[in-house]
Amino acid sequence: MTTDSRILTITDAALEKLLEIRATENDAEDLALVLAIAGAQGTDFTYSMHMTRVDMLDAEDVVEHYGDLPIAMPPGSVANLTGATIEMSKNLLKPGLSINNPNSPSPEILGDGPPPDLSGPVAEQVEHVLRTQINPSIASHGGQAELVAVEDGVAYVRLGGACQGCGMAGVTLTQGIESTIVSVVPDVHQVIDVTDHDSGENPYYEQAKK
Repeated sequence: MTTDSRILTITDAALEKLLEIRATENDAEDLALVLAIAGAQGTDFTYSMHMTRVDMLDAEDVVEHYGDLPIAMPPGSVANLTGATIEMSKNLLKPGLSINNPNSPSPEILGDGPPPDLSGPVAEQVEHVLRTQINPSIASHGGQAELVAVEDGVAYVRLGGACQGCGMAGVTLTQGIESTIVSVVPDVHQVIDVTDHDSGENPYYEQAKK
């Protein structure tokens, strides 16, 4: 098991699997795993994982080496990944890699606590971007986006209208909403989708069963 006061813990079996996956790519030894918080569903975070060339990593990414594998994490994901373990799934029906994370979205973000304070300057900047740039753009497709909270450089948004459950919602978030907000609001490093897409008309993922 790979640990020692690092952000992540990786079991030997999981590290072996990741290296096996990387070995199928061209220029495998030049590739790093990029791991990020992608969204939230229920009481759990969801994740994005992909391989990319080390020389293509963002300069602000936090990079740690686990054996021969560099793992890069965007700054906005580090706090919510700290203490997580990458392991092989214990669910025989869903074999593969799994992330056991002690962190979860706060009650305010999930709607189970008091409403978060959105009066700060960062939240106001994000809401301004949503109101003046994002929503006019996605309104033509029947969608809308609202700010739920801002915590530690991460903006949590909820998609509504036609965006809820849309199979292209992830693309809309990463290529449109997130890139726009991050480019305009310097204190925001990442945008996380907390929409309950399962209740939409065309859900694009299902809650993982533990």
